[in-house]
Amino acid sequence: MNDSSSPSSSPVVLDVWCELQCPDCHTALADLDALRERYGDRLDIRLRHFPLEKHRHAFAAAQAAEEALVQGKGWEYVRAVLDRVGELDRAGEPLLVEIAGELGLDAEEFDTALVDGRHILIVDADQAEGKALKVTGTPTYVIGGERLDGGKSQEGLRARIEEIADRLLAG
Repeated sequence: MNDSSSPSSSPVVLDVWCELQCPDCHTALADLDALRERYGDRLDIRLRHFPLEKHRHAFAAAQAAEEALVQGKGWEYVRAVLDRVGELDRAGEPLLVEIAGELGLDAEEFDTALVDGRHILIVDADQAEGKALKVTGTPTYVIGGERLDGGKSQEGLRARIEEIADRLLAG
């Protein structure tokens, strides 16, 4: 039961349209860490997939991130892949499976998931929704119905996200 005099207890949702071969998405991790630190569970940061055609392993990486989520280490896996974004370009899908093993995930299941395509529909749905929202690059943030494009510049975006989150949380 909600006390009507207090702000809403449901978290504010921040959708992060991300691509795991994107150096800008790697840079954005620091902002996401700061947002988690500031808001804790009052801000629900959701990974949304927007693999770009120019990165040939991005679609597989998005599927692998979904498998990591199923196995309980979604954001940890995303961080590990983004930390090796340059290597992913050269090594491809075997690196995705290797990283899973390094994190103590079931690497064999990752390999199977990439082959059987069990997460393709999630990635496709995210990408379609992103296109409908006019996402063109990554990272792009959507919070409170406002789209903030970090693909060109991330300058000032965290402050803008905080401003919107504060307003929504004050409700």
